[in-house]
Amino acid sequence: MKKLNIYFLIASVLLTTACSKDFLDAEPVTEVTDANFYNTPEDAYSALVGCYDGMQVATGISGLSYPVASMILSDDFFGGTGNADGYGIQAVDEFDINRSPSDQNLYENLWSAYYKGIYRCNILINKMDQINWEGNEELRSTYESEARTIRAYLYFQMVKLWGNIPLLTEASTENIPQASPEEVYKVIAEDLSFAAENLESVGYSQVEAGRITKWAAKSLLGRVYLYYTGYYGASDLVGMVDKSQALAHLEDVIANSGHALVPEFANLWPAASIDDFAGENNEEIVFSVKYTFTSDYNGNTDGNHWLVMLGIREFSHYPYGSGWGITVNPKIYDAFDDGDTRREASIIAIDEEEIPFDKIENQREYTGYYTKKYTPMINEEGNSLVTELGGVDFQIGQFQDFYAIRYSDVLLMAAELGSPSAQTYFDEVRQRAYGDSYSQRTVNLENIQEERRLEFALEGIRYWDLLRRGVSAAASEIATSTTLLNGGVETTKTISESNITTTGGLQQIPSNQITLSNGVLVQNPGW
Repeated sequence: MKKLNIYFLIASVLLTTACSKDFLDAEPVTEVTDANFYNTPEDAYSALVGCYDGMQVATGISGLSYPVASMILSDDFFGGTGNADGYGIQAVDEFDINRSPSDQNLYENLWSAYYKGIYRCNILINKMDQINWEGNEELRSTYESEARTIRAYLYFQMVKLWGNIPLLTEASTENIPQASPEEVYKVIAEDLSFAAENLESVGYSQVEAGRITKWAAKSLLGRVYLYYTGYYGASDLVGMVDKSQALAHLEDVIANSGHALVPEFANLWPAASIDDFAGENNEEIVFSVKYTFTSDYNGNTDGNHWLVMLGIREFSHYPYGSGWGITVNPKIYDAFDDGDTRREASIIAIDEEEIPFDKIENQREYTGYYTKKYTPMINEEGNSLVTELGGVDFQIGQFQDFYAIRYSDVLLMAAELGSPSAQTYFDEVRQRAYGDSYSQRTVNLENIQEERRLEFALEGIRYWDLLRRGVSAAASEIATSTTLLNGGVETTKTISESNITTTGGLQQIPSNQITLSNGVLVQNPGW
């Protein structure tokens, strides 16, 4: 078989769920009223489509999306992009709006997309009693659980980014002030606890691909517990979930979900495996946000619009497609041991792979490294897989899913929470990474933290893992003064520790939103 055909086989595997998940691709029905729509289970299903679509759009927007922000805020990445571009990405990367003073609305599209998605979830959740479920209470519980998990997931992203945010659990036109983080986390905990209790206890493979499972809700609840208790120094999750309960949820996932590790780490990532990609519904993916190539400029927004930010700057080299050049910090490349297969699977190394990159003059903050986990792709003829499949534009039609939670994360979270099987879980992750080069390390917090750094490098998890150690500890790890190439010219790159501590790791609330609120919203410190 020619490699071209193999490559299109990979593309078809990437898109398998797109062909079977109409409920994720459909545009929600809007020409209806509350009175004539929320009446039947079919209506509820259509509304649930809208909730998934809201999550897809909010997590898939162009530019400064949640995945991209999470990546560049960490010590895994620099802002990069074009040498002639504005400095908005650098303002985020350096926690310093003075790098681009005119960029007062860096996150406005993301902020708006979140509230649109949450609005859809709130409407469906609050219309449950209006719908005639025809005696099928299990269906009602399933739909409500899915909507509440989506709402929790969106609010969790928001409260991590901005801290104090308006909290809406029903439709409202009121100009409400920001809630405390505790109030937001209470809703998140309630939603995920409801879903963990009410979703069906069946193996993940028995649930339609792309839909939220009991195991996704339980895993997300474990992650929320760890972040909240770490960042806020709390003993439990707003009095609702304690350490033993969080661990019990994760142990349930390990024992009963059917999830497992993909045998070869590289096979998780299409650009790293070409012939052997495991597909996006493989046994390791506990929770993902799904995309397809069919985005256009006429209202179809189901593509991964942010992936192009991570591609090699204006340069393609099979199988890597071009993009806007967010660069990887050499520090993470150097952190991997020589026997660790995750380094080659995670990072595009220009010199080491003998890639004839000739656009250094166009690249800001060049390091010689880009991410391989999330990158645009081309076939051997140099054509974008997006356009070859019929997509309108490679910029908005990337179709690689965003892996929100992998099973390896469940194993390492359970180990961190003190599972009696902690050493076994820890070893399982490391054995896959090292293969024949594996040697056992004692499981302890320091080693788990280092393993998480390597296992989830460049996936948008590292920053939040650092913050939950404490803002000062995170600031010390992220801060740097180093020499990078801007347009081929050596330039000093500085990320100040004091900027991170001043902001508390929180991000800029869009100034337009503060203005629209007539000053009811208050900007975060440091911005």
